[in-house]
Amino acid sequence: MLSQLMVLFGFFGLVLVLIYWINRAVVLFDQLIADGQSFSIFLEFSALSLPSVIQLALPLASFAAAVYVTNRMATESELTVVQAAGYSAFRLARPVLYFGLIVALLMSILTHFLVPMSLTKLSERQSELAQNVTARLLTEGQFLEPTNGVTFYIREITPTGALSDIFLSDTRSPNRQITYTASQAFLVRDQTTIQLVMIDGMIQTYSAADQRLFTTTFDDFAFNIGALTGGESNRGRRDRELSTPELLNPTPALIAETGRTAARLISVGHDRFSQSILGTVAALLGFSALMVGGFSRFGVWKQIVFAILLIVVVKAFETIGLNIARSNPELWFATYLQSIVGFVIVWFLLFWAGRPYLFKRRIKEGALA
Repeated sequence: MLSQLMVLFGFFGLVLVLIYWINRAVVLFDQLIADGQSFSIFLEFSALSLPSVIQLALPLASFAAAVYVTNRMATESELTVVQAAGYSAFRLARPVLYFGLIVALLMSILTHFLVPMSLTKLSERQSELAQNVTARLLTEGQFLEPTNGVTFYIREITPTGALSDIFLSDTRSPNRQITYTASQAFLVRDQTTIQLVMIDGMIQTYSAADQRLFTTTFDDFAFNIGALTGGESNRGRRDRELSTPELLNPTPALIAETGRTAARLISVGHDRFSQSILGTVAALLGFSALMVGGFSRFGVWKQIVFAILLIVVVKAFETIGLNIARSNPELWFATYLQSIVGFVIVWFLLFWAGRPYLFKRRIKEGALA
C-alpha cells in the first residue's frame, strides 16, 4: 500500500505542479518578454518560482493519492478481506501515516530551505533587471518609453557622467500631464532607489479639468526614476524570504526591514511547520473518510465528496488560526489549529470506521421508540 501511495503521489504531484507552473509561467512570460528580456531570463525566473509551486501542490497530491489508492482497494474488496482478517482501521492507517510523514519531510525541506532561498534569489535577480532597465534609459538622442505614458529623452551624456538637455513627459494620469525639462541632470543612487537629480529646469503641469497650464522653475529637483522601471534597487526583505529562526525570533531591526509586526513574523515562522504537517493530515483525511461506510456497488463517491469537504473545513480553520496568531505574538500556537482539527477528525473517522454499528444502533432504537 505504501509503494502504491508513493507512485501515485509522484504522478499527481507532477500533474499538479505542471498545472500551477504553466499558469505562473504564462504571467512571467508576458511580464519579462514585454520588458524586452531574453528567453533565458524567463527560464531562470520560472525555475526560481518552481519550489513555491511544488509547495502548493504536494499536500493536494498526497490527498489525491490517498483517496485513489483507498478507493481502488475498496472497489476490489481488498480492504474488506484485510478487515475480515482482523485488521482494525487504525492498523490499516499505518502505511498512510508513514506516507504522510514522508510528505511532511519533503514539505519541511521546501518550506524551511528551498522556498526562502529561491525567493531571495528571485528578488535579487529582479533588482538586477531593474538596474539594467535603468541603464537602458541612458541612451543619447532617442525618445524612450520605459513604461506606458512616460517619455524620456537625453540629448548627450558627457564623459563625466552628466546628462545634458533632459526631457521627461509623464501622461499616465488622464487628468494631469507633467513635463520636466532641465539643462543638466545626474543619476544618484539612494538607499532605496535611483534618483534623477535635474539642475536648472522647469516643470510644466497641464490640468485637463480647467485646461490650465502651470509652470514652475527650479534650481535642482530629484525625480524617483525607480518608479519608471517598476522596481527598487535595494528594498528590504519580505517575510517569506527570511529563514525560520529569524521569523521565530524577530528583532526590532528585522521588523523595520520587513514592515511587518512581530506577531505576523512569528505566525509565518510557525505556519511553515503547520504547512509541513498538512501533508500528513491531508493523506490521513483522504484515507479515513473513505473508510467510513459499508460496501456499495455504486462505489464510494459519497465518501470522496465528504473527504473534499473535510479538506475545505481544515483550510477554513487554517485561516482562522492565522488571523488569531497575527493579532498577538503570544498566540502563535493558533497557527497549528488546522493540524489539531485535522488529526481530531481523522481519529474520529477511524474510530467510527471500526465501530459502524454505534450510530446505526441509535437510529434503530429511535425508530422503535
